[in-house]
Amino acid sequence: MPLNPRPRASHRLRHRKAALLAAAVSVCLLAAGAPATPLGVGDRLFPYLGNPGYDVASYDLSFTYPDTNDKPLQAVTTISAWTTKDLDRVNLDFAHGTVESVEVDGRPAAFTSAGEDLVVTPDHRLPEDSWTRITVKHTSDPVAGKDQDGGWVRTADGLAMANQADAGHLVFPCNDHPSDKAMFTFRITAPNSYTAVANGVPTGVNRVGGSTTWTYRTQHPMATELAQVSIGRSTVLHREGPHGLPVRDVVPSADRKALEPWLAKTPDQIAWMESKVGPYPFETYGVLMAQASTGFELETQTLSLFEKDLFTEPTFPKWYLESIMVHELSHQWFGDSVSPRSWSDVWLNEGHATWYEALYADEKAQRPLKDRMKAAYASSDGWRASGGPPALPKAPAPGQKISIFRPNIYDGAALVLYALRQEIGVQAFERLEKQWVKEHRDSTASTADFVRLASAVGGRDLSGFFQNWLYGEKTPPMPGHPDWKAKKQTKSAKKQAKSAKAPARK
Repeated sequence: MPLNPRPRASHRLRHRKAALLAAAVSVCLLAAGAPATPLGVGDRLFPYLGNPGYDVASYDLSFTYPDTNDKPLQAVTTISAWTTKDLDRVNLDFAHGTVESVEVDGRPAAFTSAGEDLVVTPDHRLPEDSWTRITVKHTSDPVAGKDQDGGWVRTADGLAMANQADAGHLVFPCNDHPSDKAMFTFRITAPNSYTAVANGVPTGVNRVGGSTTWTYRTQHPMATELAQVSIGRSTVLHREGPHGLPVRDVVPSADRKALEPWLAKTPDQIAWMESKVGPYPFETYGVLMAQASTGFELETQTLSLFEKDLFTEPTFPKWYLESIMVHELSHQWFGDSVSPRSWSDVWLNEGHATWYEALYADEKAQRPLKDRMKAAYASSDGWRASGGPPALPKAPAPGQKISIFRPNIYDGAALVLYALRQEIGVQAFERLEKQWVKEHRDSTASTADFVRLASAVGGRDLSGFFQNWLYGEKTPPMPGHPDWKAKKQTKSAKKQAKSAKAPARK
């Protein structure tokens, strides 16, 4: 059954969403006779992502896999939420599926589509501060989204998910914005020859005839973009991490032996991250090695997604692959536990993950952090010109939702953290990192929150420093390195920067 109603989150959470909701509240209260329209929470980069008027507490997702990854899955999504306004209608983000029926609080409701929204009209008004439960019977189509950036990923033997940044709603109806995190329950039914795994911990396996239903629940809130479901002919490997942390990895059964040396590195990598930023924030961790070509790796919560061939047919050096593993691991703190308030805050995710990726390579593989940052400084002006400053990234290119993942929010944002460490000192910087993930655990945070905390830890107002580094068109002088210079942008360099592909990680 769906999770029972929980006590309301503190008003602190609602206030955190206020800025995003303000832009949409005027259209939130739809008259019953008005045309259905797509809504959004006012995100600068994804204007129609998310929906105003409610705060999701939990998702209960059921998928039935049809023994082939080129046909729709039968699905039921139940959303339990608190209303934050009086609502005659409820907009859900949903596309690439057929809706069979909708119920609101156990009663049939009318529904239609508008853009990539499913617009639900219950038979009764939903008053502000009321608990409501919406159940949608639908299909979830892995083929309809094949030309999209994300959603279901078809693997050699089944399916996996890659929902960042604007693709959770290609799989299930949801409030598809990281500002509205919720608890998740997954129920996946598949033929007995398959193994199904999802975020969180297993709570049941029920075999009936030729099929098995696997149930998983998260123990911490999660953004929709971080949901993961793997269905395939897989083996789940178990080991122990620091302090008894359960570590589970999901690998193609045929590649178990070849992948084991890489999987065995995870516990020590977790211990290394804990030494830098504090306790691991979730109930479990592990990696999902998918037989798919995605072009990226992804920090889905508690179960990071990797391309299997990256490790079985390596074209990159060992130290680099290990640092990429740490990149996705560090996202469990930065991006998953502490999620971005808006997509313009994505530099906080990727800048920190790139920072710890580079720091790990510095400490474990003698790849100097200083050299990487000096090289980033030389390219930074070009990255800012092509992709925008780190905290003001340019909008995604039409039809390319993941094109916000440019070098300016990876090494460009890590360069900001290097400058901050130069500015306030190593000890203050390390205190800031630990305090940041502790204060905002299981929540969302913004660039302004980071600036405030850095100023408090650093003992002085750093707003001017951050204004230049995060929003300036040109890269400011590097504290302690007056000799560092940015490259002049030639026409060929500008063209190359515009066509540069995102790094092979998210």
